[in-house]
Amino acid sequence: MYGTYLRRELVGRKRQTIIVAAGLAIAIALVIVVNALAGGVKDAQSAALASVYGVGTDLTVSGAQAQPGQGEGGRRSFEFGQNGGTTGSDGSTTLSQSRLVADARRGTLPSSTLSTVTGVSGVSAAAAALSLNNVTFDGQLPQAPGSGTSAGGEGRADRQPGEGGGGFGGGSFDVDSFTVLGIQPADDTVGPLSATTLSSGRLLADGDAGSHVAVLDATYASSKGLAVGGTVEVGGTAMQIVGIVASASSSADTAANVYIPLDVAQSLAGVGDVISTIYVQAASAADISGVQSALAAAVPDATVSSQSQLATTVSGSLASASSLIENLGTWLSIIVLVVAVALAVLLTISGVSRRTREFGTLKAIGWSNRRVVGQVAGESVVQGLIGGVAGVVIGLAGVIAVNVIRPTVAAGGAGGPGGGFRRETVRAASEIVLSAPLSVGIVVAAVALAIAGGLVAGAFGGWRAARLSPAEALRSVA
Repeated sequence: MYGTYLRRELVGRKRQTIIVAAGLAIAIALVIVVNALAGGVKDAQSAALASVYGVGTDLTVSGAQAQPGQGEGGRRSFEFGQNGGTTGSDGSTTLSQSRLVADARRGTLPSSTLSTVTGVSGVSAAAAALSLNNVTFDGQLPQAPGSGTSAGGEGRADRQPGEGGGGFGGGSFDVDSFTVLGIQPADDTVGPLSATTLSSGRLLADGDAGSHVAVLDATYASSKGLAVGGTVEVGGTAMQIVGIVASASSSADTAANVYIPLDVAQSLAGVGDVISTIYVQAASAADISGVQSALAAAVPDATVSSQSQLATTVSGSLASASSLIENLGTWLSIIVLVVAVALAVLLTISGVSRRTREFGTLKAIGWSNRRVVGQVAGESVVQGLIGGVAGVVIGLAGVIAVNVIRPTVAAGGAGGPGGGFRRETVRAASEIVLSAPLSVGIVVAAVALAIAGGLVAGAFGGWRAARLSPAEALRSVA
């Protein structure tokens, strides 16, 4: 009988049922969409920072920024002696030369710095690397006007990478460059190779020290038509390609185009027993700040940076977007939910007032206050349940729309100091696709909120109905 009476009352008061359910549905849908968007922004931020935290590195120790006038200077020069090229029958000289040079913008560190770093308390692992640029001059110079010798006697080319060639009498040349990273073989748990996956071949091994072998970035290898088993020229020396690697994250590039053994890189570049960067892994996240301070004291001439500092330049607008959605969305959801519940309470109390004769008569024929309260609360709970289900449907539709549209969020930031590896990680995280992941817990919580709203409305309405007396019903009939 209870169910029959409940169904009859809900059907007989369709307008009130629709209004209460619609208000709760909008509130519940908003809760679902806002929570899903907040989760999506957090996932996007994690993706943006994957290129920073995804290298098994908590801290980097690098050479200090070079002062103006220090270092090798900004222009790369090529010196050609009398036998620096091949002279053709027309008197022109074909020249080709590669140079492997360190980044002139940053200083280097003695290789012994690695031992100092690993000896610092709180350091669980460290790996050294030498960042270099391979610059190749390749072209043809014609015979010098008014002379019987070609232009290739004592010549000099100091074009920057990317500049076009040219010369007297139609001569031309090209300058090409790519990045090279000298690393310690078999060091793939911390540092740049820990953020890569092996596409083909193998990584550098302990036995590769002193060998002319190389591992290539997949994108660079594809652009140059290179593969495992072939060779790549580094610093004028042919290096056998033993492996191809790709970034473990689709939102980031690898640290360099070519990886070679550290001792080979030092020898080819002629820089001596030096390194440019040490990648450091702390024993625990709680130790990072303390380890950074200890490293700064142990290596005062170096620059010690934490990846969290770099992360602040990467996260940029994502952090603001996440905070905005969480704060604004949470308060908006609360306000709409409160309004919806208040509307349900008012409509329920108003409905009870219009049903004075009905409830007074029911009490006159023997209904107890508990039964009257149960009737009103049951109607409100069903209205809340209907609103909850409708809200879940609307919320799911909103989440699906976001996932189909896949809006892009900018996560920009300037690169700051550091080698090419750090600049690439910032640039690679400039655009992140936003999604709206949905958890079952949020859906269950949303339905529970709707039912709770119905219970609140039913409690107030039932309290009002329980106060009615049979005498009021009789006066209403009269």
